[in-house]
Amino acid sequence: MSQYQDDIKIIAGLKDKEGSAWNAINPESAARMRTQNRFKTGLDIAKYTAKIMRDDMAAYDADSSKYTQSLGCWHGFIGQQKMISIKKHFNSTERRYLYLSGWMIAALRSEFGPLPDQSMHEKTAVADLIRELYTFLRQADARELGGLFRQLDNAEGAAKQAIQSQIDNFITHVVPIIADIDAGFGNAEATYLMAKQLIEAGACCIQIENQVSDEKQCGHQDGKVTVPHEDFLAKIRAVRYAFLELGIDDGIIVARTDSLGAGLTKQIAVTREPGDLGDQYNSFLDADEVSVDTMGNGDVVIKRDGKLVRPKRLPSNLFQFRAGTGEERCVLDCVTALQNGADLLWIETEKPHIAQIGGMVSAIRKVIPNAKLVYNNSPSFNWTLNFRQQIFDSMKSAGKDVSAYDRAQLMSVDYDTTELALAADEKIRTFQADSAREAGIFHHLITLPTYHTAALSTDNLAKDYFGEQGMLGYVAGVQRKEIRQGIACVKHQNMSGSDIGDDHKEYFSGEAALKASGKDNTMNQF
Repeated sequence: MSQYQDDIKIIAGLKDKEGSAWNAINPESAARMRTQNRFKTGLDIAKYTAKIMRDDMAAYDADSSKYTQSLGCWHGFIGQQKMISIKKHFNSTERRYLYLSGWMIAALRSEFGPLPDQSMHEKTAVADLIRELYTFLRQADARELGGLFRQLDNAEGAAKQAIQSQIDNFITHVVPIIADIDAGFGNAEATYLMAKQLIEAGACCIQIENQVSDEKQCGHQDGKVTVPHEDFLAKIRAVRYAFLELGIDDGIIVARTDSLGAGLTKQIAVTREPGDLGDQYNSFLDADEVSVDTMGNGDVVIKRDGKLVRPKRLPSNLFQFRAGTGEERCVLDCVTALQNGADLLWIETEKPHIAQIGGMVSAIRKVIPNAKLVYNNSPSFNWTLNFRQQIFDSMKSAGKDVSAYDRAQLMSVDYDTTELALAADEKIRTFQADSAREAGIFHHLITLPTYHTAALSTDNLAKDYFGEQGMLGYVAGVQRKEIRQGIACVKHQNMSGSDIGDDHKEYFSGEAALKASGKDNTMNQF
């Protein structure tokens, strides 16, 4: 028997127990409301989605073609529409998540207005968006189930059984969220407190980076400053303690390293003996050998390999790493993070190049064989130009004639139908599958896609509607496409919950209910 049928019996029993005071309560209506509200708290969601991610990680370990994907969403409605579309097109939400981008929180969700990605936005904004996303996803469940219940009431025989089966085997819109906590917004205690907020809101997976919290920069901009490993590991432990305190024993931590693009550190690491973690971190510092006699006033010096050396210190009081050490530092960061409680890795790169990513993952897997990545398929990359240049370079290396191409101008529309451009597009199309197989990438995400799609679609509508197309700009460019593509929100009253409200009015008031979905509802045109 289904949970829905069980709930009807349970509530009927409660009604009998309460006697005449509950005469107007319909057990089936109450059971429907329970079914439409499967997840009661954010912790219920975190427990449910953590298991999904853990199962997906195990499936990927067994078969790299089973990689996972997500898109960054900056509003609950955007996340909801994404999951409705996925269910519509694929009849499944398997291996498809949501990503919560710190960049989009800063740019779109702060009371200060648009901010750069430097952890200046309100700490509570991240948890607020998680709650909002799950509110909209749960509403998507309630809306779809409400439609199935109405069909159930009007069906008979085998059709009724088929609809009941859809209800009993309903695929929820609730999926894992990978939540960006930036560099922890302070010390380890601040990280712990904020992590608790995110988990209580429903996050089963928290991504944290090894930048200095008060110097944090976007991963695709200059000026990044990393912290010694022990400082970062304390924050990883803080997040783990938050998961354990709240009973999410299988919560997932993504350790992100920005070392590839970070040439600076704010601190010289504490070291107690040669070769320890602090000594390894300090070994990457750009330093000059000095003696007591050649030291200047206020110089900071360390003993390294039996010699006295002076790390290069900038006017900002930051210390500089040796050039060309980024990949080596990334590998050490990743190995250390996995050895100290992280579950997944994130290596922020300057371009989408499988050989570069795979080379670092191979080095990591010599120590941690099942190491796997979350990778940012970033809009900060010029994907077209990057891949066309990669194909150009491979053609040139193979001895092919590339004289028809200007490598620096390969973005030009003039090349769009060329052999080179078509080969590049195919490499872009298969990038996720190829890198999942060859570079250990378990999860592919695009951080800011819906930021860009909102801007693009608004630009197209504004151009047409305020121009010569007038109302046709909206009708042909938006509504007609919504109708023909079966976009759910063409019935925007239904999407906002009007039909759910009508159901409740009928439950609460019976025949006296004043419902919105009568014959004069213009949504009946769709």
